[in-house]
Amino acid sequence: MSISAQGYTVGILTISDTASADSTKDISGQTLKTVFEQASKGNKIFEVIKSAIVPDDFDKIQNIIKQWSDYEKLDIIITTGGTGFGVKDITPEAIQPLLQKISSGITHAMLAASLQKTPFAALSRPVSGVRGKTLILTTPGSPKGAKENLEAVINVLPHATDLVRGGTGEDIHMQFHSQKPSNDQHHCIHQKHENEKAGPFLSDPLSGPVTQRQRKSPYPMITMDEALSIIASHTEALGSITVPVDEKLVGMVLAEDVYAKEPVPAYRASILDGYAVIASDGPGIYPVVGVSIASASQSEAIELKSGQIARITTGGPVPKGATAVVMVEDTTLVSTSTDGLQEESVEIHVKARDNEWIREIGSDTSIGTIVARKGELLTAVGGEIGVLASVGIREVQVYKRPIFGILSTGNEVIDFKDQNELKYGQIRDSNRPTFLAISKVTGFDVKDFGIASDNVQELENVLKLALSQVDILVTTGGVSMGEFDLLKPTLERSLGATLHFGRIKMKPGKPTTFATIGTEKSKKLIFGLPGNPVSATVTFYLFVLPTLRKLAGYEKWNLPTVQAELTNNINLDPRPEYHRAMILFDHTKGKFLAVSTGHQISSRILSMRSCNALLKLPEKTDQLKELSKGTMVNAILIGQLN
Repeated sequence: MSISAQGYTVGILTISDTASADSTKDISGQTLKTVFEQASKGNKIFEVIKSAIVPDDFDKIQNIIKQWSDYEKLDIIITTGGTGFGVKDITPEAIQPLLQKISSGITHAMLAASLQKTPFAALSRPVSGVRGKTLILTTPGSPKGAKENLEAVINVLPHATDLVRGGTGEDIHMQFHSQKPSNDQHHCIHQKHENEKAGPFLSDPLSGPVTQRQRKSPYPMITMDEALSIIASHTEALGSITVPVDEKLVGMVLAEDVYAKEPVPAYRASILDGYAVIASDGPGIYPVVGVSIASASQSEAIELKSGQIARITTGGPVPKGATAVVMVEDTTLVSTSTDGLQEESVEIHVKARDNEWIREIGSDTSIGTIVARKGELLTAVGGEIGVLASVGIREVQVYKRPIFGILSTGNEVIDFKDQNELKYGQIRDSNRPTFLAISKVTGFDVKDFGIASDNVQELENVLKLALSQVDILVTTGGVSMGEFDLLKPTLERSLGATLHFGRIKMKPGKPTTFATIGTEKSKKLIFGLPGNPVSATVTFYLFVLPTLRKLAGYEKWNLPTVQAELTNNINLDPRPEYHRAMILFDHTKGKFLAVSTGHQISSRILSMRSCNALLKLPEKTDQLKELSKGTMVNAILIGQLN
């Protein structure tokens, strides 16, 4: 790669518990940036475009390195800190496994330069090498050590980076000295986006000025039924996996029919407490020759002969030779042992029938019986798991459960955990915590990718990162007609995704977007939901949750619907509406009642409070402008009934 107008892109990662807690103490990171600036001599040969501070945490170090190299494609990544012999110094251990090529020469050059200054440099453990097309170096945590290490190799970095990128390096030296100053001091969304793909797109170009944006949505308005049909056509159950039978099965769907491996009961068992007898002996006084209790150590040592009985407990194995059980209430104790602790003889008062009060082997479930069928949901009630365990099933084939990612977008959006007071124009992100709560209840695994600003490159990078880790990505915001609504063009033009629809005739949620990316074997689904809290939540329940259920193998993936009676009049909208309501059961009337949660504007998250259903209301017509109290409507259940 030859030097571009922006130069070689550099990321500086400071690894320090102290600096992570207080960024003002990151002197080394700023020192490295200064070295790069001085080496560029004002010509932007090196351009530091990324900097971050992380604690001495293995996963956090690796995550930044992978994001900067794999998705942001930086030319050079340099770290400072964590290369010594301290207990928390883990930088080499975190970075070395990520390197695909080791650069021993660069490492030696850095060490040699430091050793000329101090013998204590021998205690430093730098590593360097290549990952993909990114050169990665580690330096000490002290400003002096970091500066010495970088200065020792900075003159070879352009040549090394060019080779890593696949170039010959022949033009580097000339460019290094003749690079002209650039007038470009920033990168904004109206610049030509270098990754923008060619093709007929409905979305606005990422490089176009705001004055040329479309004034009307180019996406055709489709019906709800059409949208659901399109999504279903791109959604198939994920592959199956083998998992052990335990409580972790709850919420999973069987991918196979399951047959009993063992009979239940596995032995002839007594149904009640009493005495095992030979039915043909009839009533009379008999010696008690043994005791049979429900126990793992119980053996078949007891064998009854005519004229004998054995005491038996519920679930106890019936002794060999016995043909019936008589309940204890139909007997009388006749005699005991000398110490009075054991029964010696008991009188039987009734005539027993053969097999009376005995559960025969396999009478509940015989070997080979289908105990669970493909497509069956393993519920939290526990019955399905109990059945599997009872017949000797130790593991089963189930469908994989999908992982979905959540991402909020917008310069105005602030993390809900941020403790600072809101500035003018800022809003707190309520969408991600809502989705996290839904994932907790539904049992689907979720990855939180935070908030992306309205910047093309940042949005593209985080989308790539997220799509590499999830089956479904759910974004909120950036799907309407605003100047900074970048999701659709970024998906379509930068990532090469296919947008299947971008508008639905519904309220709320009109700009809901659905896209796919990848091949049939590795297809990822993307839902671009509106940023308004109510719109985001409603469309999540209507589109995302059913899709997650379908991917997980649910045969009935749509949410359940009940008929409910309106308790108040509701004005209709020109679009079909999903009205937030609370469903109650009226035991007097024997029917469900629908109580509206109040004002339904899409930004009013309070309308979701206590909501457990979405009422499906028809669009307004000249003949039908409102639904009257007492009208029966369909209600999609999204929560528990009270």
